[in-house]
Amino acid sequence: MSRAQPLHEQMAERLRERLRPTQLEVIDESALHAGHAGANDSGVGTHFRVRIAAPVFEGRSRVARHRLVYDALHDFLAAGVHAVAIEIL
Repeated sequence: MSRAQPLHEQMAERLRERLRPTQLEVIDESALHAGHAGANDSGVGTHFRVRIAAPVFEGRSRVARHRLVYDALHDFLAAGVHAVAIEIL
């Protein structure tokens, strides 16, 4: 993970590498969670929304699809990302 690139862009890059999505949007919603659990004082980098469509999701359950996203982003979660809301398109 590089600090030169915003965290949401790093996460999008990882998802592109691992899941080859046909549609992808990673939104930093951290500012909306100020004062909530896991939020930090900067208002960035803790709460994200991922909107994604990928052929790899076909035939998999909702839980399995979400697991693929969480597995791809594991090191981001381990490094301090508190929450990822996933919308499968």
